[in-house]
Amino acid sequence: MLKAIFTWWNGGALGLKFTVARRGKFVGQDEFGNKYYEARDDKDSYDVGRKRRWVIYPGYAEASKVPPDWNGWLKYTFDEPPTVEPLKRRSWEKDHQPNLTGTLHAWRPKGSIARGGERAAATGDYQAWTPE
Repeated sequence: MLKAIFTWWNGGALGLKFTVARRGKFVGQDEFGNKYYEARDDKDSYDVGRKRRWVIYPGYAEASKVPPDWNGWLKYTFDEPPTVEPLKRRSWEKDHQPNLTGTLHAWRPKGSIARGGERAAATGDYQAWTPE
């Protein structure tokens, strides 16, 4: 219960959930479990005529978890959410992946300290510098 009250970075605090229930309407959910909401009117908006939009993340709040189609809707690039008008995908586009830097799933190249710190010896025209 205390976690729900005080941790805004972990799925939204209790106060935010109360505000969403009171002021917002559910618009949709993406494949990562993020839930998207839009205000019922522009009373709380920063711009007159624009309804406020927001996302509640499941677990840790990380903006890179938002896919491009929903990001465009959140930033008013698209008027309609992807549930109404999906973003057209090209054949060469890859699936969206959140930024994993700083997590246990981050890419660690060979020789990385986090991966054991062993790397292959340098070869070729490299000559180590030695002081005279």
